[in-house]
Amino acid sequence: MLDETLTYALIKVMKAHRNQMAAALVPLGLHSGQELLLNQLWREDGLCQGELITRLGVEPPTVTKTLQRLERSGLVYRARDPERPRVGRVYLTEAGKALREPVEAIWKRTEEELLRDFDDQERALLARLVRAIPL
Repeated sequence: MLDETLTYALIKVMKAHRNQMAAALVPLGLHSGQELLLNQLWREDGLCQGELITRLGVEPPTVTKTLQRLERSGLVYRARDPERPRVGRVYLTEAGKALREPVEAIWKRTEEELLRDFDDQERALLARLVRAIPL
């Protein structure tokens, strides 16, 4: 039966985690997934949309819609690259930069809740095994 497979268990864990994250992000005015795009800009501000698509591993319409929402929320803005006018770049606003610490705290707290019943060795083993799965 499908519900007895590891894949099914992983899907359940991911759905529960996503729902937890979504609820925790609401007070910050974010929707689930938007923090992943913001994270790329926190790492390197001024990426173009193609770079965001590649780094996030999502379809172009997903990034387009996310950027539109983040722009309307005043968290990012787009500007032309002065050296390559055909290239648009995405930059964080001060409000977007200010969300980094609260979002990272939410991620840390959510991960702690997820792994609360695991000891340090189990956490390390789980992390190693999950990262070893080929994508």
